[in-house]
Amino acid sequence: MSLRNLPEIQAFQRPKAYQWDVPSDALARWVETPCAAANDDPATITIYDVIGEDTWYGGGFTVKRMNAALRAIGPKDVTVRINSPGGDVFEGFAIYNELRSHKAKVSVEVMGIAASAASYIAMAGDDIKMGLGSFIMIHNSWGVVMGNRNDLVAASEMLAQIDGAQMDIYEVRTGLKRTQIEEYMDAETFFSAKSAMEKGFADDLMENETGGGASASVRPEIQAKRRMDAILAQSGVPRSERRRMIKEAIGDTQNAIPPVTHDADLDPAALLRLIATMRS
Repeated sequence: MSLRNLPEIQAFQRPKAYQWDVPSDALARWVETPCAAANDDPATITIYDVIGEDTWYGGGFTVKRMNAALRAIGPKDVTVRINSPGGDVFEGFAIYNELRSHKAKVSVEVMGIAASAASYIAMAGDDIKMGLGSFIMIHNSWGVVMGNRNDLVAASEMLAQIDGAQMDIYEVRTGLKRTQIEEYMDAETFFSAKSAMEKGFADDLMENETGGGASASVRPEIQAKRRMDAILAQSGVPRSERRRMIKEAIGDTQNAIPPVTHDADLDPAALLRLIATMRS
């Protein structure tokens, strides 16, 4: 059980037709930050991906992966290393609850960025350390919901509840006033390691570690898609439309979401043309 008596977050019912997305600024920082190298320590869990299943890139960190990792470790101290732009808020709460209920000490190390859903997962740590150049980002929950006015009202009410749950976590972890946390969330605030320590979102710096760590074996074509996704996201293009545009750029117009094995057909020239168009 958490040494800090953190709040357990109730299960939320996912709104119909809800689609999650990663904040564009967090996505842009994440794709330019090398993932840390794999750790052979069996008591270390690495979250170096978006939160929730993401068939587009192939992967995503899910509560099932967290459950499997914690079962393998058993009731022992665990270290969780994070470099994630966030993702599915519902999956994030489930992962947070799993770490919160772990029977031994949980140490969190922010290696690059812990944004959005990854930020409150990080709060489940009994101690939180950050590398130099790393960031924690908090913001109001958001997503895309298609439907009539009743569906939209229900989704709005749900997002307000989710924001409240996030504030519950941050309030207990930091000791900040709720009104101050709300202002930070409204402003989509990035905290550097030093600022996070001052505000209570982190406890200490990691010795001899900088945000990002060593380079990992991310395939170039996947990294190219992630960079393209970030550029389009910062231009305000919705997630589903970004996927369609990137698919057209790589010449895949048959599948709604191309399998990762199709990434080998990536046309770098087409991506460069699309980047130039978006930036012009």
